[in-house]
Amino acid sequence: MHRLLKIYGVITSIGMLIVLMQGALVTKTGSGEGCGASWPLCFGEVIPTSPAIETIIEYSHRVVSGLLGLMVIILAIWAWKKLSHLRETKFLSIMAVFFIIFQGLLGAGAVVFGQSSAILALHFGISSLSLATVVLLTVLAFEDGKQKVPAPLVSKGYRNYVYFVIIYCYLAIYTGAYVKHTHATLACGDFPLCNGQLFPGLSGPVGAHFMHRVFGIVMFILIVVLFIITIKKYKHELTLFYGSIIAFILVLGQVISGISIIYTGNSLVTAMFHALLICLLFTALSYLTMVLFRKPQN
Repeated sequence: MHRLLKIYGVITSIGMLIVLMQGALVTKTGSGEGCGASWPLCFGEVIPTSPAIETIIEYSHRVVSGLLGLMVIILAIWAWKKLSHLRETKFLSIMAVFFIIFQGLLGAGAVVFGQSSAILALHFGISSLSLATVVLLTVLAFEDGKQKVPAPLVSKGYRNYVYFVIIYCYLAIYTGAYVKHTHATLACGDFPLCNGQLFPGLSGPVGAHFMHRVFGIVMFILIVVLFIITIKKYKHELTLFYGSIIAFILVLGQVISGISIIYTGNSLVTAMFHALLICLLFTALSYLTMVLFRKPQN
């Protein structure tokens, strides 16, 4: 059932992940001004002539983002028509279109008008939300027609805890993006201390880096707690069981890659891998959130 929609959804999901990684590459390489203050043109040209590497990175990001924006809108409309009988479809379709448009406007505004680091960080956060909505729409296409879909019976406390974790994860994403856009990635040159200090203060780049480090450590603890509770109480709910394992693996990789950034001098591969893992973690938590919103089946 919905074979073409499934294939299209998978392709669009992969494409959205590529867009996110391209955005991280633009930030990492300082290519945000690779096309100057011109948008949608690049230095006033449809196709830039004799482009520098920064221009190629920024221009390719614009082209792929524009293509994926159209693909996401098509996916949302397609899902609305084919999956409208599913409770989550209409909400996710609306959110997918909203986030992809908002993401594009933020990117265009940053080019034309210039934006603060806070707004640029928000751009990455919105991109993560956009990826999650696309993946969830694709998941719905795969679930439709099955005799039984995941709708675990859990306590109110467990459900609220998962809601809290995903909100906290989004805040952690934002602090990480803010660190990148304020060029504070290497403001703390060691770990677990920060420049030899247990508490270096909260001002300037060092403060931004330190706060993200705290957010990351707490995020790890929250996921570990979620993993332990799930194993103890809900291991019979396979969606929660495997979802918590995936979340634990991703957050562990996130912590390791974050520490590695410090000792590799923020290498391109390590930085990109760090960004990839947090996006996947947020998407995994989004799926757990979606199934916990469902009314348990008898």
